Amino acid sequence: MVYNNVLLKVKDIQDISLVGDLLREQARRSSEEPGCIRFEVYHSKSDRQQFILVEQWSNQEDLERHKAAKAFTELYLPKVIPLVDRSPHLSDLIWP
Repeated sequence: MVYNNVLLKVKDIQDISLVGDLLREQARRSSEEPGCIRFEVYHSKSDRQQFILVEQWSNQEDLERHKAAKAFTELYLPKVIPLVDRSPHLSDLIWP
């Protein structure tokens, strides 16, 4: 199992709604990819510029395939990344 958590901080508050819409579409598309077990998008209540992606993939190959898929290359990279500061965190599950 591969766990990837990504923190996204919207640079300009005027883009918060747009980034939210783009991430919803990103999650919908990514959830349909082979090997995607979980793809969730959270919007912080304490910092409205902060979004969190919680991803779970069957294996590293599926995560790499995701990075070559249209949802990543045609939506996430060109439309979301320019609007945010991004901090990815490959993670180990320690519970349960």
